Amino acid sequence: MKVIATNIGQKRIIKYRGKEIETGIYKSPVEGGIFLEKEDVKGDDVVDRRYHGGVDKACYLYSTKAYEYWKPLYPNLDWNYGMFGENITIEGLDEEILKVGDRYRIGEALIEISQPRQPCFKLGIRMGTQAILKQFINSPFSGSYVRVLENGQVNVGDMLQLVHEETASPTILEIYETLYQKEIYTSKINKILNCHLVPESAKNDIKKRL
Repeated sequence: MKVIATNIGQKRIIKYRGKEIETGIYKSPVEGGIFLEKEDVKGDDVVDRRYHGGVDKACYLYSTKAYEYWKPLYPNLDWNYGMFGENITIEGLDEEILKVGDRYRIGEALIEISQPRQPCFKLGIRMGTQAILKQFINSPFSGSYVRVLENGQVNVGDMLQLVHEETASPTILEIYETLYQKEIYTSKINKILNCHLVPESAKNDIKKRL
């Protein structure tokens, strides 16, 4: 897996349904890389810390393969990396392979896979239609949040090197499917709820489905 883009966003005030709303989802590639810290990315505005930033969501990864999926669906958008709010765009990222607790060295930083992204209406604002929310949850491209175990610089061209694999943990895709698919599998639920590395926020959302 290889870093293709490093992205930063500044807080914006936008109008939505007659109200002014702050958001940090408008991210775009930056030269010189980014610096990962324990609760966020340095210089990246985090507006609502109930849902973004913090130890379990310090940095968000998304795949270049997902862009290939979305571009034909929205050909009129002015495409650039960072459009899904990701801090790092990665070639070869695969939610079916990433497991919660897997640790990777990326540049100077050490990261740990934590949970999938759950989309909200601000993604719809960014993409110009709320219809993308249903499309997003029905796609296999959730991306992944990570914990930052060791702060450090990440640059374009850096490789993700697996340094520890949690073989018994659920994959990011397993959690994502359990959150949103109509069919709920007891084996998957037990695997997720019994894993101490899955954040409580994700577990609580799954419990609500039950």
